Amino acid sequence: MDSWRIDDFASALTSLSANTVASYASDLRSFARWCARGELHEPGQVQRSTIRRYLAHLTTRQFARRTIARKIASIRRYYKWLVQAGGATSDPTSGVTVPAGDGRLPRVLDHRELAGLLDAAPDTDEPLWRRRRDDAVLEVLYGSGVRVGELCGLDVASVALDAAAATVWGKGSKQRRVPLSGPAVAALRNWLEIRVDVVAPEQGDALFANERGKRLAPRDVRRIVDRRSPTPTHPHALRHSFATHLLDGGADLRAVQELLGHSDVATTQRYTHVSRERLSAAYREAHPRA
Repeated sequence: MDSWRIDDFASALTSLSANTVASYASDLRSFARWCARGELHEPGQVQRSTIRRYLAHLTTRQFARRTIARKIASIRRYYKWLVQAGGATSDPTSGVTVPAGDGRLPRVLDHRELAGLLDAAPDTDEPLWRRRRDDAVLEVLYGSGVRVGELCGLDVASVALDAAAATVWGKGSKQRRVPLSGPAVAALRNWLEIRVDVVAPEQGDALFANERGKRLAPRDVRRIVDRRSPTPTHPHALRHSFATHLLDGGADLRAVQELLGHSDVATTQRYTHVSRERLSAAYREAHPRA
């Protein structure tokens, strides 16, 4: 697989987050392995028909349309880089169209589900450090609407509790300042009282750590949500609920865009559609002549 120069490609993606780069590299390795099964061992051997067969393969394997679109986008970006780097003379993804993703967003958590996540009674067998850490993680995810990767990248110096704000690094290495809710500030103060006993010294200024003392990773956050949620919930649902609840409460679309760190307001507008649906549902349920 050395001939594919995937590590070189990943190193060239300097404007993207570490998680996005890892996703691109993983998609490329999966594609290279699939090609090898068909006796295609060099990226220059791939033709447009190869890409179309791979697209059919992914569809047959019943991958979600959004996942397929992402995988093909990874291959497309790779060949654009490879052509520019002189490793290929043409781009086999040119002219290949991919079915658009369904654009579905995680559902909005209702007040009962949020209460189960944020206000659940302590488990008597749960270690105090884990309870405090999980409280802080969940309050920041919902109260500030940050991405999971942004939360995992927080350092102690990133949060200013007296100012009720945090500085996060978003997609494209863009920095932004987000507010911290009152409950998030309180939960963070409780966590910081015992943080030094949990975070390993070699992790430096990392704000959150897992049970091994290493900086919190997205999979650790997923475990936290799974453990605390009364219903199956994806961590991103907290960010989605943050945005939708703000819009339901009358927040300005541009302000929500800034809080979420979206470079394009069109991305934020997806939430207005969900918000309108929620308002329509409330009308149909509550109005006597709806």
